[in-house]
Amino acid sequence: MTEYEPFLSLGLALSAGLLIGLEREQSAPLDAKPEGGFLGGARTFPIFALVGACTMLLARQVGLTVIAFGFLAAVTFLSISYAHDVRTGGDRGLTSEASLLLCFLLGALALTEGVIEPVQRKVAVVGSIAVVATLLLSIKPSLHAFVHKASKEDVYATLKFLVVAVVILPLLPDRNHGPLDVLNPYKLGLMVVLIAGISFVGYVAIRVLGPERGIGLTGFVGGIVSSTAVTLSFSARAKQEPRLAASCALAVVLASSIMFPRIVLEVAVVNPALVGPLALPMGAMMAAGVVASLLFYRRARSLGKTAANLQFSNPFELSSALKFALLVSAVLLVSKAATTYLGTGATYLTGLLAGAADGDAIALSMADLARQGQIGTEVAVTTILIGAASNTAAKAALAAVVGGWGFARRIALAFAGILATGGVGLAVVWIV
Repeated sequence: MTEYEPFLSLGLALSAGLLIGLEREQSAPLDAKPEGGFLGGARTFPIFALVGACTMLLARQVGLTVIAFGFLAAVTFLSISYAHDVRTGGDRGLTSEASLLLCFLLGALALTEGVIEPVQRKVAVVGSIAVVATLLLSIKPSLHAFVHKASKEDVYATLKFLVVAVVILPLLPDRNHGPLDVLNPYKLGLMVVLIAGISFVGYVAIRVLGPERGIGLTGFVGGIVSSTAVTLSFSARAKQEPRLAASCALAVVLASSIMFPRIVLEVAVVNPALVGPLALPMGAMMAAGVVASLLFYRRARSLGKTAANLQFSNPFELSSALKFALLVSAVLLVSKAATTYLGTGATYLTGLLAGAADGDAIALSMADLARQGQIGTEVAVTTILIGAASNTAAKAALAAVVGGWGFARRIALAFAGILATGGVGLAVVWIV
């Protein structure tokens, strides 16, 4: 223990309690009820933290029993206060009481020796807990609003995702199996979790922000979940209301543009070595998509904000996860077989056909094959781009079928520019 360690630890305890106490005092006017008392704020919480710190400081000499007595005294005090409020008809909840106990424990943790070392790490841990607790306390309105928006199906789907990501994935064997020795159960599970996780982030954003925030925003966030879903929904909307065609085109092109950085992110997780060659063509296609989106935005701006009645289901369902795993497995097998027996041309054909259905599957499959040394970097990058181009063309075809030729012409022109830019980017990568 250094000479100044107790002073640093006591200051840490005081800071943690003060941070939480300031938030509680700021929230008191919103949380307080006429019949309920104010439990404490910027003075009470840091004092509780210092009580915990002092008991731990005493425990260094007289034993840990003093910590138990101190904690029991704090619980007794809070129980008496809470019982009084219940008897007088108060309805304050337990948030402030739990926060006070947390301050006591943070104060004790700040003065511990040998539990979290060195001192710098202890400062980081105690400070992080205090900040996260303060954040949870301060976002009460937003958090409650989000909970009310979530459905039981959302909760079940989220639990299924967590079961796969936290329970099942670590149990999968991390070695190759099957024909041509290319199927790795752990890697397949990781791909499923990766895709579902990215889509889940976009889904949560839509649930929090709401599609009513505007067609452009919905297209941007919806592209993280499924650019195909955005294309289908807004193509139908454009056919029903032709005056909104420019706005709907904005959503479709913007959602499709998000696919390119999403693919780069997925590839970076599986095989970071491919990010460099992919960055230029994928970045060029995204930039072209953004430029086209800005042009559509200028044309749609005069119509004002228009709510988008787009509905997304939770992106993680076990059946969908299994289908995606089977699709990736099939792409891996077909791609390896095509490269082994028919040459790289057949691999490109696989990318063209598989990419029309799912650009993510072909990207992850090629990244994994390249990581294992089964195919070369040039073949993998080219096939990924062919898959992304095929998926883009497929969405243009969907726009024509669902939205009509008038709407599809807008989309086709934008997508043609995107694909041409990507082709130029790919040529530059391989020539240079």
